[in-house]
Amino acid sequence: MAGIKLGKLPDRTPIKLTISVLPDLKQALDDYAALYSATYGENEPITELIPQMLAAFLASDRNFVKTRTRNGASTE
Repeated sequence: MAGIKLGKLPDRTPIKLTISVLPDLKQALDDYAALYSATYGENEPITELIPQMLAAFLASDRNFVKTRTRNGASTE
């Protein structure tokens, strides 16, 4: 259907990444998950929090966002 306001949705198929982190970062992530739980009353595993944390970090990096926008890359 042409002419609708909403464009075609982007590919939303999750892509699994596997990373290794140092013990101090793992502890910090566990501490963050505990703080999240205390703040919102919901337990979320760090595997669910990390993608949101990375997205928030990238969105807050002004130089990164500006460069991506300038180069025509999607910011979503």
